[in-house]
Amino acid sequence: MMRWLTIILLALTTISAGAQTEFSVVELNTENLFDTVHDANKDDYEFLPSSSHRWTSYRYWEKLNKIGQEIIACGSDSGGWSLPDVVALCEVENDTVLRDLTKRSVLRKARYDYVMTSSPDIRGIDVALLFSPFSFGFISSNSFRVRPLKDMRPTRDILYVSGRIITGDTLHFFVVHAPSRSGGELQTRAYRMAVAERLCEAVDSVRRLSPEAHIIVLGDFNDYSTSRAVEFICSHGLVNVSAGAVGTHGAKGTYRYHGEWGSLDQIIVSSSLAPHVVGCRIVDEPFLLEEDKKYGGVKPHRFFLGPRYLGGFSDHLPLKMRLSL
Repeated sequence: MMRWLTIILLALTTISAGAQTEFSVVELNTENLFDTVHDANKDDYEFLPSSSHRWTSYRYWEKLNKIGQEIIACGSDSGGWSLPDVVALCEVENDTVLRDLTKRSVLRKARYDYVMTSSPDIRGIDVALLFSPFSFGFISSNSFRVRPLKDMRPTRDILYVSGRIITGDTLHFFVVHAPSRSGGELQTRAYRMAVAERLCEAVDSVRRLSPEAHIIVLGDFNDYSTSRAVEFICSHGLVNVSAGAVGTHGAKGTYRYHGEWGSLDQIIVSSSLAPHVVGCRIVDEPFLLEEDKKYGGVKPHRFFLGPRYLGGFSDHLPLKMRLSL
């Protein structure tokens, strides 16, 4: 089926050469999208029916549908509405979760396909890329493992996916979820640098084959645009198109901590692709927000706060980039 779709897309490019099309890309940290079953050798006990989160089938399906609604909401724009062509997800547990999200939730009619990693992360969380087979012809995928430093826990693999769009252009995606700042930003900075260095090695491997490759790096970097690891990535001929991105309903970042907005999520593209970026914004539809009663303003309406059930969506807001190719 996948090969057939790729052949059709390639055939279409012969009759639409030179035509311009808009292509949309979304990045979202889903905030702990776990199933309800224990995975062997993984510390996923927080998200079991017997845990303090009371992670029952009901809450699991509610969470799946909330993430589906959030992705659907990313289709709205000033020019109308259309589903995102590609969606990068962080904090997804396994294939079961992705299958349920794409085939059985409110998102099922979008008919997304997906690729995901199988990482050594101790909690069992991974990254994934959803894509519409009608606008993105899958070519290949790979995972890049990050060798842990001393005292560093195994982290998420970097996901690589390439595919061709209807104009004939090939897009190369790298999905990242870098180690958190838990334990202190300075104390964990080297861990995120290790991810940045491994990522740049992988990007360079693509460029050796195609110097003008259209590359998109996105995910939760657990760092800001001015942080050392992100600046290191951008020094390798890449442009952070999400730096300065804001929402239209009060969001000044993808994440809010103690009343301060900041963007831990980034979308970074190759210099060859940067001129084709129409815009990059934070998707902050009102239903994704709630009042911040302690600090004022609004904040992301998350699903849990610790073990306390809030029934929202995620503690991160999505980033959306539009390309004209």
